[in-house]
Amino acid sequence: MKTRIITAVIALALFIPIVVIGGTPFTILIYLMGSIGLFELLRMKKISILSVPGIVSILLLWVLLFPVRYIEILNDINISKVGTVFLAVMFFLTYTVMTKNKFTFDDVGFTIISTLYVGVGFYFFIETRILGLENIFFAMFLIWATDSGAYFIGKKFGKNKLWPEISPNKTIEGFFGGIASAVLVAFIFQEITHFVPSYFQLIIISIFVSIFGQIGDLVESALKRHYHVKDSGSILPGHGGILDRFDSLLFVLPILYFLLTTL
Repeated sequence: MKTRIITAVIALALFIPIVVIGGTPFTILIYLMGSIGLFELLRMKKISILSVPGIVSILLLWVLLFPVRYIEILNDINISKVGTVFLAVMFFLTYTVMTKNKFTFDDVGFTIISTLYVGVGFYFFIETRILGLENIFFAMFLIWATDSGAYFIGKKFGKNKLWPEISPNKTIEGFFGGIASAVLVAFIFQEITHFVPSYFQLIIISIFVSIFGQIGDLVESALKRHYHVKDSGSILPGHGGILDRFDSLLFVLPILYFLLTTL
């Protein structure tokens, strides 16, 4: 517990100021975290980041993370994100032939999906920050509230398992307790910041954020269980890897961005 607390304090002391500053320093941080996250995923599949597929995956990730405010640079050299993904797929499929199936079709699917999962999630970290600093804090506070509410309410009242094959300790009562906690924190956040124009929007956004935050956590649990690893990495002592800490945000931020720009 002591290690977890020390790591959390140091990580937040480094992370929060860069989030507040935003701009290029924040983008560089997201590129770094995204690259580490992809490394953690590829390692689960025993694909080296220094291998040909690993290097191509990292390059594809960097294109996917490219902020929209700099998109003219990609347009000037006639590169589109969709086109880059297609080229990567063609390359990986060709590579299965070149390696005589040592790099298999399954490896192609895992590599592409992993890169998209990390790339799209962290890309919306950048874009959501551009919308406004309060959006990042809103997402973080609601995820913390969901996790805490799910844990304490599940521990106190939980009797029905949510998904025991994936995460044995999570309960249905905890799931709904997490949503209720997120909505409560959202109301407090709204009173302080006037985050959205109406409470109806606030409730809808809060419920979606909480649900998808819990789904993101379950997805990461399913991945680790499938590949028989306890943590995605060890870069954060007591907490695991980047994906262990940001699994919920990778699901929440695209949804939050969509809701904030459409509702």
